[in-house]
Amino acid sequence: MSEAHFPPAHPFDDDKLKEECGIFGVVGVTDAANFVALGLHALQHRGQEAGGIVSYAPEHGFNSARRFGYVRDNFTKQSLMETLPGQLSIGHVRYSTAGSKGQTAIRDVQPFFGEFSMGGAAIAHNGNITNADALRKELIERGSIFQSSSDSECIIHLMARSLQRDIPSRMEDALRRVEGAFSVVAMTRTKLIGVRDPLGVRPLVLGKVGDSGWALSSETCALDIIGADFVREIEPGEMVVITAEGGVESSHPFRPTKSRFCIFEHVYFSRPDSIIGGRSVYETRRQIGVELARETPVEADLVCPVPDSGTPAAIGYAHESGIPYGMGIIRNQYMGRTFIEPTEQIRNMGVRLKLNVNRALIQGKRVVLVDDSVVRGTTSRKIKEMILDAGAAEVHFRIASPPTSWPCFYGVDTPQREKLLAATMSEDEMRDHLGVDSLKFISLDGLYRAVGEAGGRDAKSPQYCDACFSGEYPVKPADMIEKGFKLKAAE
Repeated sequence: MSEAHFPPAHPFDDDKLKEECGIFGVVGVTDAANFVALGLHALQHRGQEAGGIVSYAPEHGFNSARRFGYVRDNFTKQSLMETLPGQLSIGHVRYSTAGSKGQTAIRDVQPFFGEFSMGGAAIAHNGNITNADALRKELIERGSIFQSSSDSECIIHLMARSLQRDIPSRMEDALRRVEGAFSVVAMTRTKLIGVRDPLGVRPLVLGKVGDSGWALSSETCALDIIGADFVREIEPGEMVVITAEGGVESSHPFRPTKSRFCIFEHVYFSRPDSIIGGRSVYETRRQIGVELARETPVEADLVCPVPDSGTPAAIGYAHESGIPYGMGIIRNQYMGRTFIEPTEQIRNMGVRLKLNVNRALIQGKRVVLVDDSVVRGTTSRKIKEMILDAGAAEVHFRIASPPTSWPCFYGVDTPQREKLLAATMSEDEMRDHLGVDSLKFISLDGLYRAVGEAGGRDAKSPQYCDACFSGEYPVKPADMIEKGFKLKAAE
């Protein structure tokens, strides 16, 4: 599928924060690429723009396929999957990085492959390298020739320049030069490799497939789809090297530090049927709704989720508040991306292509709308208009995350700060801008309580990365500071 034919994202999705990718790998199973395709399908929510798979078989060597579009539209074709034989394979689904919408080339689609003196290796990366510009400049000045615009390619070039004698050691060398957030799945001719950065910002889990197979995945839901047993999370700063014969070898090549897992994984990015830190994502989101109801009560007749991401929090809010829960907004599950050319007339239909109001339920009611976040606010305004058009007496927004007022530089596609509604307006100003009767967000302490931190957020040593809410970045975004971005302390 050429880039010219890749359909544009729907306006509804453009007002959501996007996790930029999902990664998956297996070793020790027949037709490993088929397992990877299934895993990537389960991780499609983490990246819907493009996907790629690399496999290895001794008699065929390394083979790869990279395509724009959904996994189901590409990697379910027998003719393609037959070109990816072997018992070892990794894959990747992605969104493009901030600022590059519509400019993605097939060369930017991972996994990336490199041929070294000791053999080939492929790598797939979830996260963002915050010193990639400086590394790229240094590598180019020393003779490296880049094939993509992706920050992830820096890892391959750093590995090529390492003097270590085996590929896992070269990867350690390379990742010690990298700043930011990274979960990596890589493969050689015999090994499946997984690594998390010392802060553990992005997720990575280990699963067991049958008697001798192993899997690495961004989330546990992708282990479920291939019938793998969840073993454990890869620890922050851990590297695992896995073979079908020898099993899992673990090491910790980075200097130990306090972990800072991305708290927005709990709020929105991860699928509700995944497990994070031993906790059900669904149950955490339901608990966010409970905390939200305790912090922001309101007199109303109906609690409605903004589907689908607001549903668990709305259930929790309704249960705690005693206000009846109802599906006041129905999502068209078969819409996907815009199915016709987005003419001006179609654009003006806005979210109605994906969402429709259950008029009989809404009419005359004071409605609490529960959503996961407010980013630009454009979708929230359109949903409010739809609810009022259906005859609602009042509209109250309750948001299952604190105000998103800072961009993420660790692998989430976030608008520039001035385009974030919460960065330029107070809560009251946002309420007036959206035109609703009330607007309230869960507090940062309330969010921490919902994810299991009974005492709330430790202000001196936060337990999670919450930079998008607090402006406190656990790793300074060196490249962005070089470009003029001002940290909170410098404002």
